[in-house]
Amino acid sequence: MSSPVPNPVPVQVVPDERPAEVVIISHSPLFYWWPVWAVGFLMAGLSYWQGQRMAFVPPGTTAERGARVEGVEGPRDVLIAPAGQSLPAASDSDELQQPRMRMAESNNPGVIWGITLCLVVAVTHIKLRGVWSLVVLLFLFFTTVLLAVLRLWDPIFRTIGFLDIHINAFGLFSISLFLFVMWLLMFLVFDRLTYMIFTRGRLRVRKAIGEGELVFDMRGMTFQRHRDDMFRHWLLGFGTADLTVFTSGANAQQLEMPNVMNIGRKLELINTMLQELEVTKGR
Repeated sequence: MSSPVPNPVPVQVVPDERPAEVVIISHSPLFYWWPVWAVGFLMAGLSYWQGQRMAFVPPGTTAERGARVEGVEGPRDVLIAPAGQSLPAASDSDELQQPRMRMAESNNPGVIWGITLCLVVAVTHIKLRGVWSLVVLLFLFFTTVLLAVLRLWDPIFRTIGFLDIHINAFGLFSISLFLFVMWLLMFLVFDRLTYMIFTRGRLRVRKAIGEGELVFDMRGMTFQRHRDDMFRHWLLGFGTADLTVFTSGANAQQLEMPNVMNIGRKLELINTMLQELEVTKGR
């Protein structure tokens, strides 16, 4: 009597979850400008919410409190134009131009946005190294915000006598909207036209928009990651880094890819590809 033949155990095929390619995108310095449009939108909203209006007056106009105006009940605060001068009229009629531009009474929104702009310009164009550069920039920014919270910028400017930083709400909004659209186009479209694509065995590189691809053998490549600008890489870039790739062979080159996001994880995947090539070569 023959024994029953056992059913074969089905072999489970584990899918290969390793990525077929690793894409490294070099972002433009405009990537770090997000605080400018973000703070701009915030200050525009604050200026609009306060609801103050700006009036255009000729030189020599004075403000008087508690004046009596014919046809108006009770004392009112008024602007008095100098003799022989008049308030601006609307372009299409002789009626006086009414205040319509929304602007914060305080210098705070303009100062905060202006300091943010200056700091971002300095950080993106001057390479600052070490912890002290980070401490100095953070000190300047938080001092600016602290003076605004304590309402000290207006007394400081009045003491100086010739400084005022006022931007109306829609001026801040317009500048911020332009920067945001440019930032979005660069981040989602134009930055992706310059790249490195690592596959198992080769590297494809496009270093400039409109330029053709260069292809390199991955064997013998070395990598160097630069993350020494703490303010630009850590605070503004959320962990970005500059990458240098050294190719091998008779036509060895040094390829620079600045402002790369999520570089740690991508280098791990690339090193895994290189190890697989070495194992294949050893066989």
